[in-house]
Amino acid sequence: MTKQKVIFFDIDGTLLNHDKELPSTTKEAIFKLKEDGHIVAIATGRAPFMFEDLRQELDIHTYVSYNGQYVVLDGEVLYKNPLNIPSLENLIEAALDHNHPVVFMDHEDMKANVPEHPYITESIDTLKVNHFPTHDPSYYKGRDLYQSLLFCQVGEEKQYEKAFDEFDFIRWHPVSVDILPKGGSKAKGIEKIAQRLEIPEENIYAFGDGLNDIEMLTSVKNSVAMGNAEDKVKNVAKFVTKSVEDNGIFHGLQMVGLL
Repeated sequence: MTKQKVIFFDIDGTLLNHDKELPSTTKEAIFKLKEDGHIVAIATGRAPFMFEDLRQELDIHTYVSYNGQYVVLDGEVLYKNPLNIPSLENLIEAALDHNHPVVFMDHEDMKANVPEHPYITESIDTLKVNHFPTHDPSYYKGRDLYQSLLFCQVGEEKQYEKAFDEFDFIRWHPVSVDILPKGGSKAKGIEKIAQRLEIPEENIYAFGDGLNDIEMLTSVKNSVAMGNAEDKVKNVAKFVTKSVEDNGIFHGLQMVGLL
């Protein structure tokens, strides 16, 4: 068991290039890792329904989604960390006063609290997924939500950070911010999987490029930042590989000795 490794990959800007395409060398590398007996997993801010096709294409059944709030091990739900709904209700009221829409997200779907808004269209379209939030302002009631999206300009989230300290706010687009339970992260989700599998830390690897990968790349011993990552992301990683556009996954796996 000690020879088996677990490798976690972010999706956007890591597995997928900026056109949301999976490079052929990345796909070949993933299947080589699996062939060698390693566990390949995904660690993403996306909802499970936003990368189902990718999981099927790569035959991956273990993942950390919603930045650590919904964790699945070999097809079974291992860990859930939902948002505090009463606090979210207060945030919704404040957001409506500023014309800032909110999208509610559980493990199956996402719904918006407004019929339409250009910020929602602009940001969700960049993901190039087959899902778009329809209107249901009461979707948050009576169900577990693992993430919400707040749509506002850069800097406008500061007012919410001050007012709602039970949430973390992570910007992923110029007009959109993730709302997460305080302290939730990909790192926490990876920790849950590692504990269940009893995998030692030296056998855990993680690849990422975004601001929501910083805690993951800081906590995982064998961390690899993509060449297309911001400097603040590269600075916390043990290794820096080439850009996703330049076979970065394949090159990075060679760097750490897995290929």
